[in-house]
Amino acid sequence: MDPVLVTLKTLSATTVSDALDRLGIAGQCLGIKPLAPTFRLCGRAFTMRTVPVSGEPGTVGDYIDDVPEGEVVVIDNGGRPDMTVWGDILTFVAHRRRVGGTVIDGHCRDTALSLELAYPIFSAGWSVRTGKDRVQLDAMSVPVSIGGATVEPGDALLGDADGVVAVPRSREDEVIALAQEIDAAENRIRAAFEGGMRLDEARVQHKYFELQRKKDSTS
Repeated sequence: MDPVLVTLKTLSATTVSDALDRLGIAGQCLGIKPLAPTFRLCGRAFTMRTVPVSGEPGTVGDYIDDVPEGEVVVIDNGGRPDMTVWGDILTFVAHRRRVGGTVIDGHCRDTALSLELAYPIFSAGWSVRTGKDRVQLDAMSVPVSIGGATVEPGDALLGDADGVVAVPRSREDEVIALAQEIDAAENRIRAAFEGGMRLDEARVQHKYFELQRKKDSTS
């Protein structure tokens, strides 16, 4: 098991988001939400970009047989709401092949099966209109844009009820270590409050307002 992912799973997307802010990394996939608030995903990114069809229509789903177990399908469909790139067959196959989940800058459809199987899909929305003959695969295993965040192949993704964050592989140890520090500080604030301290005092004592503030280059 990937030790980075094992640790990342113990954190929340919001805590990791604060660590990304502190480090000046724009890794928040804004506007990308889970189909159900109970959905969680954590895995390495298997990326692709799709574009509107030009010329002979092609397929957008044959890649699913090549996604390694546990990896997360990441599709940059430019946020398009009018041509879906994920439906029930892909959900069925991905679930059977133990894919880690799907993240889409765009729309999916056939959401009922995802909910039934508890297969985690995070997207900008869902709609009924098929992408067949409307959208085609442009490139795979390339950097993509998901909700304004750049996601590269192999980056770590963490998703929960609040959304999705992308952690660059080149900085994952730094991000996770800082996220753990933030998590520990917030737990100390809660404990101080339960022990009778005023919240404003606990926040000052444990430097709450510095937790996500961008670090100085000298810090």
